[in-house]
Amino acid sequence: MDDLPLADLVAFTAVARERSFRVAARKRAVSASSLSEAIRRLEERLGVRLLNRTTRSVTPTEAGERLMERLTPAMSEIAVALDDINSFRDRVGGTLRLNVPTVAAMVVMPDIVNRFLKNYPGISVEIVAEDSFIDVLAAGFDAGIRYDERLEKDMIAVPIGPRQQSYVTAAAPAYLAANGTPRHPRDILEHRCIGHRFLSRSNAPWDFEKDGETIVISPSMVIATNSIDIERSAAVAGLGIIRTFWEFLAPQLATGELVPILEEWETAFSGPFLYYASRRHMPGPLRAFVDFLNIEQRRTREKQVSL
Repeated sequence: MDDLPLADLVAFTAVARERSFRVAARKRAVSASSLSEAIRRLEERLGVRLLNRTTRSVTPTEAGERLMERLTPAMSEIAVALDDINSFRDRVGGTLRLNVPTVAAMVVMPDIVNRFLKNYPGISVEIVAEDSFIDVLAAGFDAGIRYDERLEKDMIAVPIGPRQQSYVTAAAPAYLAANGTPRHPRDILEHRCIGHRFLSRSNAPWDFEKDGETIVISPSMVIATNSIDIERSAAVAGLGIIRTFWEFLAPQLATGELVPILEEWETAFSGPFLYYASRRHMPGPLRAFVDFLNIEQRRTREKQVSL
């Protein structure tokens, strides 16, 4: 019985209930001949006749009646089980698990997540902020946030947050007064620097662009850490030059605690993307989040057009 098709049992119950191939076929949106073939296969496998057929009527045999009695509650249980799965797929509830870079957690996610949760109170969100680039699906996340150069080619990407960001190079006024102000990116090689170190223990190189020219340097670091708070504090204390996301230093640049340098060499780049594996069989919370982001992007475009 292991290879007995469930579809053939369903076909039998449909015909036995309606006492008609034609009526059962119409209700199931299939052909009468396909139902007849399914019941023929079932009878051959069971080795017993289940339906008496004449040109005027279809009636269950004694064996067919017994099978129908047993199958009816079982089919109801299957229908309930499938309804449960459908409600799990379609319901706007559950937990959305995201893996995001630190900068996205600090700059992009707070406002977006707050508005998303107000629209979907049945959903909860778990966010892990880290700068190591992991396989988000293997690690149990529904999706991740990455920048262009870190996007995997076989993943689906949806814009999230600002569509353009930039790096800024800066130092404390006291540091520049004591050590001079670099006029070219290569001058930085003669200075003390404060760098970001990934959990893989690699330091991020500094790349600069101007008028189509790109310069990449790996300056010596007086301090290297994966904590932006430590990096920023060291820069304000006058320990060296820092280069990072503009958003990280905006408050200190506004107060004058830090001064931008090499502004003509600031590097702009496209904003982050939410990425995930497939549009098919998406968990409800992820589907709701993707729909929310698409609506947000459309509203942003409409505002830009109206201006």
